[in-house]
Amino acid sequence: MKEVNNILKNGSESDTIIAMKTLEHVLEETEFNEDTSLSVGSFVAILHKPKGPFKGLDIFATDHEAMLKEAANSRVSVQLPRELDAGSNNTIVFCMLTWPERSGTLWRSSHEIFESRLVGLSVRGKNISGLQERVNITVNLAGNGTTTSFNKSFTETLQPRCVFFNFSTQTFSSDGCITLWEFGQSHVTCSCDHLTYFGVLLVSADVSPKDLEILSYITLIGCSLSLLTLIITVLLFITNRKARADLSMKVHIHLVIALILLNLHFLPSQVAAQSSTGFCLYMALSLHYSLLATLIWMGLEGFHLYLLLVRVFNIYIRKYLLKLSVVGWGIPAVIVSLVVIIDKSSYGRVPLDSANPNSTAICYILNDTVKMVTTVGVFCLVFIFNVFMLGVTVRRVVTLRQNKEFGPSVHDRAKRDIYTLLGVTTLLGITWGLVFFSFGYLTTAGLYLFCILNSLQGFFIFLWFVMSLRKTGNPAIMRSSETRSTNS
Repeated sequence: MKEVNNILKNGSESDTIIAMKTLEHVLEETEFNEDTSLSVGSFVAILHKPKGPFKGLDIFATDHEAMLKEAANSRVSVQLPRELDAGSNNTIVFCMLTWPERSGTLWRSSHEIFESRLVGLSVRGKNISGLQERVNITVNLAGNGTTTSFNKSFTETLQPRCVFFNFSTQTFSSDGCITLWEFGQSHVTCSCDHLTYFGVLLVSADVSPKDLEILSYITLIGCSLSLLTLIITVLLFITNRKARADLSMKVHIHLVIALILLNLHFLPSQVAAQSSTGFCLYMALSLHYSLLATLIWMGLEGFHLYLLLVRVFNIYIRKYLLKLSVVGWGIPAVIVSLVVIIDKSSYGRVPLDSANPNSTAICYILNDTVKMVTTVGVFCLVFIFNVFMLGVTVRRVVTLRQNKEFGPSVHDRAKRDIYTLLGVTTLLGITWGLVFFSFGYLTTAGLYLFCILNSLQGFFIFLWFVMSLRKTGNPAIMRSSETRSTNS
């Protein structure tokens, strides 16, 4: 133990990792009759052998001692569940390592470990993982019984995250651990489904709790208004003969329906996260599907614009609208079906604040790889194509304006051009690109713009639809070109 303590003080990264693994093995194999508490320098431990059926165990540790009874100045407390099912031959090992602050070690490779402290847990002869009854490790953030350290370390931009040390990758990971902490609390509880070395990382909170609350209200109000106006848009389409006869309007109404589905499944998702697992799975699947349908229909809006403004001639496509519908509604169904077939557990309850898994959750995609490939990947492809099409539209509008020496006044033409570009921007979902500005110094401002503009996308489409209907004989952009170019 003295050797381990020396390695913690002066050893290299590799030496420290080897010492941690060796220490765990040595303590498990140590023979003893009664509960044994050990303490050397920056290391404390306790060894326990259950006598009789295992009914769970509480362990407490101060800076200088580990014990099985509660201490007033304990820095760490652990609750081991009955599910461990440890017997008389299964030594339960608790150890707490604290190393001096020194630069250049793996502990400071990315984030800071709170008080440079790791808590190790193991059971002799058992590889504990996938627990249904979780291990709870509570760390006192106040520091030495005062709030000085807490106030200094944790602000609205710095929050705790529970992690464990992965010996295979030699990195910290939060897999299998839930961080139970709310802003202002002087302790954090790490609820994990396995045993190993645990710690609390100090991570940057990009958005303050107050801003998160405001953003949630903005999103709720914006999406509710969009849902209402999108439904009105569908009713206007159904009751307007000219709109029903226009091909572009038919394409637009598919995007409207996709947005209605998206808002219908997004708005109650927080409530669904508190319901049964089966209902949450349905909501997660539906939200994923409606999001993909919305993204793909925005891409198809770009493709429709491409036919009108780039190819222009010889673009007859038989059963055009039917083929668009197969792509717009079929591809999302295929993607979601594949995810369910491969791994249904990819869907579940996801916290809105990734730095605080105890925050409000929604039913969505749990697997980061699935999320990156099926949503972020699709979005990036659609966004790049639609930005190109917006550029083509701007160029076309400018060219037409330069060629028109007679006609409406300059003011009327400018106003009409602005309406056209704003309508195209909304239909193509260009404002979704604001997500790229929601990082770093622009995080808060970018998120506010993203939430305001995108939650109101349905409302903007409604306004554009109404203004289009007011144009006598021209309910959609470039109607005459569209009608003779493509047919459904």
